[in-house]
Amino acid sequence: METKIEILQKYLPEEALGKVIELIERYPCHLKIVNKRSSKHGDFKRFNDGKVQITINNDLNPYRFLLTLVHEYAHLVTFREYKSVRPHGVEWKRNFKLLMLPFLSPEIFPDDLLKLLANYLINPKASSDGDINLSLAFRNYDRFSDKTLIFEIPDRSRFQYRNRAFIKGKKRRTRYECIEILTHRKYIFHPHAEVELLK
Repeated sequence: METKIEILQKYLPEEALGKVIELIERYPCHLKIVNKRSSKHGDFKRFNDGKVQITINNDLNPYRFLLTLVHEYAHLVTFREYKSVRPHGVEWKRNFKLLMLPFLSPEIFPDDLLKLLANYLINPKASSDGDINLSLAFRNYDRFSDKTLIFEIPDRSRFQYRNRAFIKGKKRRTRYECIEILTHRKYIFHPHAEVELLK
């Protein structure tokens, strides 16, 4: 049976492993690596019996995996300190920055990501996908994907998402209003939604 270290080293930058082990030993909880979820990279859950759980998607590149892991541990630390505060409020932001600091080094992150991460951590959003430059930079380290992001395709393009066909519409503030071809219903898409362009 694989140890915790053997499992984690498959997903993390090599130089980050020791610091991550320190983090998870300092703040024990049930940590699960799960199959890809299209709506999130990771999550933090509290159960009625007082137990807590962190899950991280197994398809993330090592740099996004590390950032997501620390993001979720910041929720755990914030919960232990305050019990009930806004999920991505000032308390979480402070803890996220403090927990990320030991990892912000050129031994762990490539230079292009390091600069963007430093900027992102000034005022971190609920998701790293909310920072378009950081999100695109992370994509450069992803395993090959035949999908594209919705903001990259022209308006009126036809695309497939979860086996359903849509037409890309106009951008409304931060998201795109698209029409499902079969039902003519409107749906709102995050600009970083991965879609497959239809001919």
